[in-house]
Amino acid sequence: MKIALTGATGLVGRFIASEITSAGDCLLPLSRPGYHLGARPDLAGCDALVHCAFAHVPGRYRGGEGDDPEGFVRANLDGSRALFEAARKAAVRRVIFVSSRAVYGGHPPGTELNEALPPRPDTLYGQVKWQAEQALADMASESFRPAVLRATGVYGPGPAHKWQQLFAEFHAGQEIAPRRSTELHGADLARALRLLLASDATGPFNASDILLDRHDLLTRVARLTGTRHKPPAPSDAVVSVMRCDRLHALGWRPSGFSGLAAALPAMVADGPTG
Repeated sequence: MKIALTGATGLVGRFIASEITSAGDCLLPLSRPGYHLGARPDLAGCDALVHCAFAHVPGRYRGGEGDDPEGFVRANLDGSRALFEAARKAAVRRVIFVSSRAVYGGHPPGTELNEALPPRPDTLYGQVKWQAEQALADMASESFRPAVLRATGVYGPGPAHKWQQLFAEFHAGQEIAPRRSTELHGADLARALRLLLASDATGPFNASDILLDRHDLLTRVARLTGTRHKPPAPSDAVVSVMRCDRLHALGWRPSGFSGLAAALPAMVADGPTG
């Protein structure tokens, strides 16, 4: 297969790019500086498009619009629509859009999140993701088969990983606020995407794995690095957990806490100790 991938060098895209190339498929990377949302790439000859690029303030997704919400919508929503239309005109049959659990944001804490729930985004980020999902779904036909991967927070080793700042603050002895969140290894997300590419299934698919407390995460980090600082107290926050039955039905099995244990040594290897 020839697969076009937006955001190929980003936090999520690099895992997907690795999965595509390791499977022996031909990768067409669409990344900065040569590509930006709003451009109309040449997708002729591509069998599939995976769209995971998103323009935002560095390091921020929710709140990623900064002080330019109009520009944020123009780049991400209008840019995504233009990309989907380019794929359809180029007769690309399979399109996978990497969306976010943020589309469920307005549901009360503790709600079991499944794909049948109506999205209730409560941030501009979630609203744009949901609107892009709708735009893609409206284009669906027998010859244009789109699917959406609603991913939770993605972690994994690599440059500028998602916990880099958190680990630095912990090692510096700064106070860390308690927090619990759902997390997913980037390699598991990439494997989910591989299954979707091989499937003709359409619609949204939740992608989530472990419920992780910062207390437990930073306790693991302290053991690996020898830091003398104490992790925050366990969080008592109620968290909405995503059900992933649709992906499980395709044979997807994420790596759980064993995946976290395998990833952490590389993620802390270049950090300070103390």
